[in-house]
Amino acid sequence: MKLTRQTLSALIAAGMAMTASAQVSTDTLRLSREECVSIALQESPTIKVANLEVKRMDYSKKEVLASLFPSIDFSGAYQRSIELQSMSMNMGGQSQTIKMGTDNNWNFGFSAAMPLVNAQLWKSISISDTQILQTLEDARASRLDLVNNINKAYYALMLAIDSRKVIQQNYDLAKFNADLYKKQFEQGTASEYDVLRSSVQVTNVEPELLQADISVKQCALQLKVLMGMDANVIVMPTIDLSDMKREMYGYNLEGNYSLAGNTSLRSLDINHKLAKQNVTLQKFAWIPTLSTQFNIAWNAMSNGNALKNQQFNPYSNVALALSVPIFSGTSKYQKVRQAQVQVKELELQRENLVNSLDMQVQLALDNINREVKQIGSSEQGVKQAEKAHEIMQKSFEIGAATYLDLRDSELAYTSSQLSYLQSIYNYLVSTTELDVLLGKEEALGIPTDYKTEK
Repeated sequence: MKLTRQTLSALIAAGMAMTASAQVSTDTLRLSREECVSIALQESPTIKVANLEVKRMDYSKKEVLASLFPSIDFSGAYQRSIELQSMSMNMGGQSQTIKMGTDNNWNFGFSAAMPLVNAQLWKSISISDTQILQTLEDARASRLDLVNNINKAYYALMLAIDSRKVIQQNYDLAKFNADLYKKQFEQGTASEYDVLRSSVQVTNVEPELLQADISVKQCALQLKVLMGMDANVIVMPTIDLSDMKREMYGYNLEGNYSLAGNTSLRSLDINHKLAKQNVTLQKFAWIPTLSTQFNIAWNAMSNGNALKNQQFNPYSNVALALSVPIFSGTSKYQKVRQAQVQVKELELQRENLVNSLDMQVQLALDNINREVKQIGSSEQGVKQAEKAHEIMQKSFEIGAATYLDLRDSELAYTSSQLSYLQSIYNYLVSTTELDVLLGKEEALGIPTDYKTEK
């Protein structure tokens, strides 16, 4: 019966453990970088605002187009006379007063107007198209910025997780050596000082391990915020940072790069196009405008009760209105000159921007090439530090090395591993920054559905 109770307890404990494990597995999402990008593009408030801004500009264009169609208005008015207007006249040597008007005056009708010739209005339509392009480019810039932040947050989470593994490995080694000293002390082959010193080393690594846990949580939280996900969901990457090495060393432009996808340059080109259209718009202010108007109305005049005995009489007219600008104090001419100056300013800004972007690309490529060399050097350093540590560990076990020598080799090995991971992270961040600079949406992991046509 005792054995049966123990067996039941063990089964219950195992069942609870399996349930807890299943719960953790259910709440943990292992996502690739591309999946994180896709979720962020769907859930991020920044992208939703950018999409709404595009929709708003589309409505703005429709508003301009609506100006080409007739506008129809209805108006109505009722007037009640309190005291009729009087007029005095001298008739046959006698002065007589005559009251004019009626007590009630009704007037209502419809009016319609439509522009026939309005060059500025027609040009405003093409300007609205260009403004929509500008809004689309702004949305694209927001998308690139978000994806860049997602990629860097994802890489930071990978770095934090792998760094935590390295520190955990260092902690396990320190604890193993501390346990070894403790056993040797119990057997009389080690001093109490050695036991205390090894225990202190374990204690010294514990804050680093705690800080590594905090870094993992902070990086995961930052990634979830960018993705617009619930903070309670556990998000983990699908691969380790060291696994990214297989995707590296293929980024070599060799001077053959294009700035056509750079969002700042594209936005400036659209602004330049808008400025040139604005010059034409200001010149069109000298072109005469022609519009047509149609009115139909009914009126009624009566005395006494305002709702009885009303006879409404219709009247209507049609008209053409021609407006020919002749002189406005040179204001139109000055507006044209202002618009032309703005075009020249944007041309100079574009030239300066291209030079600046070329320099940024060259610096980014230099950083990437330097980081590639750093990765190779760090990888070699890890191999050497690992081999040195294995030699020192065996020497320590046979008593040919001191604990201080062993600890130095452990620290060197840990430092080389962290340096190697940091070099991979720096390389990945530099490449994603260059991809954003060049506007390479595919390289950033943006799905085809979200790409903007060049």
